Amino acid sequence: MRNRILDGFSVYFVGGLFIFSGLIKLNDPIGTQIKLEEYFEVFANDFGSFFHIFIPYALAIGMFLIILELALGVAVLLRYRMSLTTTVLLALMVFFTFLTFYSAYTNKVTDCGCFGDAIKLTPWQSFIKDVILMVFVLHLFWHRRRLMPAVPDKIGSIAVAAVSVICLATGIYALRHLPFIDFRAYRIGNNIPEQMQPPEQPRIEYVFEKDGKEVRSETFLTEADGYKYKSAHVLNEDKTIPKITDYAVMDENGDDVTAYTFEGARLFFIVQDVTKASTKNIQDIRALMTGLEGRIDMLILTSSPPQDIDAFRHEHQLGVPYYFADATVLKTIIRSNPGITLWVDGTVRGKWHHNDTPEPQDILELINR
Repeated sequence: MRNRILDGFSVYFVGGLFIFSGLIKLNDPIGTQIKLEEYFEVFANDFGSFFHIFIPYALAIGMFLIILELALGVAVLLRYRMSLTTTVLLALMVFFTFLTFYSAYTNKVTDCGCFGDAIKLTPWQSFIKDVILMVFVLHLFWHRRRLMPAVPDKIGSIAVAAVSVICLATGIYALRHLPFIDFRAYRIGNNIPEQMQPPEQPRIEYVFEKDGKEVRSETFLTEADGYKYKSAHVLNEDKTIPKITDYAVMDENGDDVTAYTFEGARLFFIVQDVTKASTKNIQDIRALMTGLEGRIDMLILTSSPPQDIDAFRHEHQLGVPYYFADATVLKTIIRSNPGITLWVDGTVRGKWHHNDTPEPQDILELINR
């Protein structure tokens, strides 16, 4: 009876967690791509430059891992071919646990991306989560022969194959448009200046010594009253960090124009990297610019060098000024290159993939909403 309960819990815990984690990442495959690129860059510096070979394939590798994670989750719930399923599951967990331990030990990748942007974990929290999960994965692997399938193998094969195909199609859709659910600080409805402010002011606890005893206080006590200062720490450190810490915009002279982007209605055309920007819908973007000329302030935000963005603008006749921002910030603002976002007094009113370029009237309606 005890074995049956533990087996059942392990199946549902491992299968459910893998499906949850996979769905979060399937919602935003580019987020997984960015995280893998970060890992490959760190490994290239620490273990060998050959890891740079994998960077161009980060998206494909990420999609494979996401689909594998979801397929394994379903296979575990169905107890489908558990010898094969648990072997692959264990291999994947060894890989994930190494990544999270390395992140925690070196502190070079501060967020493993285990649950995308939906649930942020510190490196050590991620590692502990994987260690706990590994216990139940090892239980399933060790007792794999007694875990009888919930459905016939033929149905299991069809279910796992169908899930894989559906997940691939869903991931491709998310890539060609935008994430179904936006968990980032730049999502529609958020006010960016507010996101750049800490939720709470620091609460400092001081540690003193008096008459051989340790005294803690949030008020600084003086030596005149017999207190000897020893140390201090912030009680609410996790709540004193703004959700956005790296948003900054510069003009071509290097002057900070961040505040300008929060003034009134601003339509941003995000061109993260002109060498990688898609141009298949550039005619629609140009038509949008033409239709809104003189009716709203428009600007291009890019991380490309001035000569490259100048050449790009002239080649595609994009007659709006451009400013510079960090590449990672631009990728965080919108998962599209190029992408479009509308801010009114710093509040995000709309976001569009270049495949879904809006009409001028759509923009004007959102401004006047």
